Amino acid sequence: MTTARTVLTIAALTLQEASRRRVLLALVALTVVLIALSAWGFSRVAAESGDATLTSGEARLTASILLNLVMFGFSLIAALGTAFLAGPTLSGETESGIALSVLARPIRRSALLLGKWLGLVAFGSGFVVVAGLAQCLVVWATVDYWPPQPAAALALLAGQTTVLLTLALLLSTAVSPMASGVVAVGLFGTTWIAGVVGGIGGSLGNEAVERVGTVSRMLLPTDGLWRGAMHGFQDPSALVQFGGADSEAFPFLSAAPLTPGYLLWAVAWVVMVGGLAVTSFQRKDL
Repeated sequence: MTTARTVLTIAALTLQEASRRRVLLALVALTVVLIALSAWGFSRVAAESGDATLTSGEARLTASILLNLVMFGFSLIAALGTAFLAGPTLSGETESGIALSVLARPIRRSALLLGKWLGLVAFGSGFVVVAGLAQCLVVWATVDYWPPQPAAALALLAGQTTVLLTLALLLSTAVSPMASGVVAVGLFGTTWIAGVVGGIGGSLGNEAVERVGTVSRMLLPTDGLWRGAMHGFQDPSALVQFGGADSEAFPFLSAAPLTPGYLLWAVAWVVMVGGLAVTSFQRKDL
C-alpha cells in the first residue's frame, strides 16, 4: 500500500471513529440548542423592526453583531470538540497499545499521524461549515440579513479549528488525552482574551497593551483567524457606527480583514507545529 493511500485510509477510519464518539452527540446537541436560541433572538429583532422600534438599518446592524456573537459560540463548541477528540484519538490509542499493533504492519508513524490529522480536519471543518451555514440561513430567514463574505468567513473558522486541533495533536504526543484537551482549550481562551485586551489598548493608544494582542495572535493564530472571520460576517456599516479602528475595543467587531501575510503565517504555523508533532511522536516510546 502506498503512503498516500495509507494516509487516506487512516483519515477515513479516523473520521468514522470520530462520528461514533459521544463527543459528536454533545456537539450536535449544543449546536441545535444554540441555533434554536439564536433563531428566537433574531426573530425578536425582526419583530422590533416590524413594530418600527428599530429601523431596517439598525436591525441589520444588530443582526450583524449578534451573528458574530453566535459564531463565536460555534467556534468555542468546535474548539472543545476537536481538542477533546484529538487527544484520545492519538494518545488514547498509544496507551491502549492499539497504535503499536497498527504500526507493526508496518506503517510509518508520520503516515499514521498525518492520516489522523486529515480525518480530524475533515471532521472539525465540516462541523464548522455546516453549523455556520445553517446559522447564516436562520439569520437570512428571520431578519433578511446575509453576511457580505460568508464563504471566506467560514473558511477562516475552519482554519481556526485546524490550528487548534494541530496544537492538540502535538500536546497529545507528550501528555495524557485529558490534559492535552484542557491545555489546548485553555490556550484558545487565553489568546482570545489577550486579543480583547490588545484591542482595548489599541483604542486607548497604549502600544504596550496593544502589543499583547499582536504577540498572542502570532504565537497562536486562533484569535487572528477569528477576527478575520468576524470581518466577513459583519455588516460594513458596523465599523462606521462604532468608530472605525476604535471598534477593536469591542470583542465582536473586526476593524480590518486579514492580510495575506498573516494567512501565510497561519499556514506556516500549522506546518511547523505539525512537524513538531511528527518528531515528538516518532521519538515517543510505545
